[in-house]
Amino acid sequence: MSQRKRNRRHALEEILQRNPRDPFALYALALECVNAGEDHQALNYFQTLRDQHPDYLPGYYHFAQALRRNGRTWEAAEVLQAGIEVARRSGNSHTLSELEAALGS
Repeated sequence: MSQRKRNRRHALEEILQRNPRDPFALYALALECVNAGEDHQALNYFQTLRDQHPDYLPGYYHFAQALRRNGRTWEAAEVLQAGIEVARRSGNSHTLSELEAALGS
């Protein structure tokens, strides 16, 4: 892992230590883990994000992709369906179409 990526991850971890319920920090840290090939840790962050902030739409797509990469396709479909429901409720048609496309693939 490059020094820049380590610094970014460390900064996100510090933000999360100060505010464990920060939805963006959880999301960004999960993505950092995905990029580092640490899907297990990413899945933990995505699950925490979904548990604490079920209306935080950006996490659903990437959570489902990480689940699929780990052979958990049934759970991925459930996550996508839940995200679709949130997108419909919030009127976010762009995210709705992305999640529907991912569910259909």
